[in-house]
Amino acid sequence: MRLRYNYRVYPDADQRRSLAQAFGCARVVFNDGLRARQAARAAGLPYVSDAELSKRVITQAKAAPERAWLGEVCAVVLQQALADLNTAYRNFFASLSGKRKGPKVAPPRFRSRKDTRQAVRFTKNARFAVTPGGKLRLPKIGDVPVRWSRPLPAEPSSVTVIKDSSGRYFASFVVETTDEPLPQVADEVGIDLGLTHFAVLSNGRKIDNPRLLRRVAKKLRKAQKALSRKAKGSANREKAVVKVAKAHARVADTRRDWAHKLSTGIIRDNQAVYVENLAVSGLARTRLAKSVHDAGWSQFVAMLEYKAARYGRTFAKIDRWFPSSKLCSACGSIATSMPLNVRSWICACGAAHDRDVNAAINVLIEGRRVVAAGRKPAAETRREAETLNACGDQVRPLLAVAQVVEAGSLRGAA
Repeated sequence: MRLRYNYRVYPDADQRRSLAQAFGCARVVFNDGLRARQAARAAGLPYVSDAELSKRVITQAKAAPERAWLGEVCAVVLQQALADLNTAYRNFFASLSGKRKGPKVAPPRFRSRKDTRQAVRFTKNARFAVTPGGKLRLPKIGDVPVRWSRPLPAEPSSVTVIKDSSGRYFASFVVETTDEPLPQVADEVGIDLGLTHFAVLSNGRKIDNPRLLRRVAKKLRKAQKALSRKAKGSANREKAVVKVAKAHARVADTRRDWAHKLSTGIIRDNQAVYVENLAVSGLARTRLAKSVHDAGWSQFVAMLEYKAARYGRTFAKIDRWFPSSKLCSACGSIATSMPLNVRSWICACGAAHDRDVNAAINVLIEGRRVVAAGRKPAAETRREAETLNACGDQVRPLLAVAQVVEAGSLRGAA
């Protein structure tokens, strides 16, 4: 399994200037490559191959006076920027043809120098290294101090240097790790996610929602008001932008740390974990959008999934249409309706239920059934059957979560 280990780095003034130059050169190469392919398409010419594009925007561009400064940065940085463009095009074409599942992928767009997040990637060909003194040696940048929060489990295959919107620098190492199965335990758990309680477990445990963004809402509102009063293009506005970005970064860091600790504890204590496959993107378009984003369900579920795979635990998602709240976990009957204001109810069989605990128990039961049967939930299988035409082909692609691979730079990241 490939994992990404992030560490804070502290480049000095000269190294920050060198990194800024690398960010800019990578962005220019990406934009030049995109412009060349768009021009070829507009002129009715064949698609420019990866090798030909590299020759035009890197090799030949370095020889031209207007692009001679591309030779001042590591060549691998430029090649990786072009590799990101090629990957973006492949994803776009795969999405058009239906080979790539999930939401439609848009064609690549130009990167702006005004984007607050910047990144460049170094592979083994760049010969980056960790020095005996614990510094990260980057070509044409130098030895950058690193704050090692934990040792790397193996030799990294690449490192991405990132500058976030708050002005912090990070080194993100991609490492190939081996599975580390934990000792088997007898407990299994179903999880019902919500807003009043972040998670309710089938064993009756209720985990409060930390509401991290709501806690700092007053301070964040004050910083955003101060930003709105600053003149555009002024130095004071730049300082105010960084102040707002730092406030958001603190919330994001705290939420990530909290989710890591909670997910690790659940995976450690349970042999199998089952959760609902929530439609977060749909819920985020309702009046509860701010609370949904603040909860961070998707991030938490993704942590559970990869930690279960790494540590030898069973993990499964239950279909989002499964009636976990309306289903009696004692007799199996389904209530006709269950408004959100009903937090406890009594079934006709006489069983008294806490709404959330009952839902978590039903998630556990359904998860066991799905894993034992070795098939998808019944509702999902039914929907797939309904999207087949007479020839047995898919009428429309099914929604699926894209798998995490070695990340290139996002739009605006280089």
